[in-house]
Amino acid sequence: MKEIEVKVYDNDLEKAMRILKKKIQNDGLFKRLKIKKSYEKPSEYKRRKQREALRRQRIAASRTRYRNRF
Repeated sequence: MKEIEVKVYDNDLEKAMRILKKKIQNDGLFKRLKIKKSYEKPSEYKRRKQREALRRQRIAASRTRYRNRF
């Protein structure tokens, strides 16, 4: 697990908290915690993993199409 670090400048705690929440969200920690909160049947686990893989493939394909356009 990687460390998430946020520096606080001029005692601006609100800005640091916003940055921390954004970093945690981008890391996927909130999503992992939500999934682990309750039991997930093995069939649901497989289905979710397949959906996530398909989503990653679509995103990668759209990125390559976008790069090839220019």
